[in-house]
Amino acid sequence: MGFPKKLMIAGAVVLTLLLLAAGIAFVNIKEVTVVGNERYSGKEIEDRLFPDKKSRNTAYCFFKEQWGEHQQIPFIEDYKIVFHGFRSVEVIVYEKSIVGYLTYMSSNMYFDKDGIVVESTSRQLEGVPKVTGLDFGHIMLYQPLPVENQQVFNDLLTLTMSFSNYGMKVDEIHFDSRRNVTLYIQDIEVVLGNHSDINGQISVLNDMLPQLDGLSGTLYLDTYDETNTSMMYTFKKK
Repeated sequence: MGFPKKLMIAGAVVLTLLLLAAGIAFVNIKEVTVVGNERYSGKEIEDRLFPDKKSRNTAYCFFKEQWGEHQQIPFIEDYKIVFHGFRSVEVIVYEKSIVGYLTYMSSNMYFDKDGIVVESTSRQLEGVPKVTGLDFGHIMLYQPLPVENQQVFNDLLTLTMSFSNYGMKVDEIHFDSRRNVTLYIQDIEVVLGNHSDINGQISVLNDMLPQLDGLSGTLYLDTYDETNTSMMYTFKKK
């Protein structure tokens, strides 16, 4: 009496998998492509994920990606390794959404749009503004910033999205006790006031910045009126 057909098929599948595993046991990853990364270069991501010969072994990497835990990398929410053959992989990076940072006990505390502190480091990320003027208590990693008025994070999100739309680099965002906003861009201080129309104010600022290049002083946009397209704004040189 012969073996049941289903058992023979299952045995063939197992044998094929064993032969495949044996075949790639000594194959190493040679090509790594990284996408979705802005905070780190592709080389930095590659060095973190594939630091030695063992980590580049195709079989080891495959099983680790399928059933192991991912590395914790600052400013990275998660990543995915996609195999394109036995020797080539693509690393898809999903970065954390950072809107600003503040200094606390000699560290830069980076937080997301919900005010959650996502990283504490001495590193300063390019393009992420420093936020000052907020009153807060003890800060804990992966916990919300303990500020009195949570509405400030909606303000920050609107501001940073406007900066991104215009490719604008802002060094510092300052809030006073009434949520009035002042921006600092190199040697230019920009007074937005109660920012009733942030998008309109940032649009005007974007148009005026080329004229202020190399100057030092204060630009007053707190008088912005969206209904007055011919509005003149005051700039006081230092």
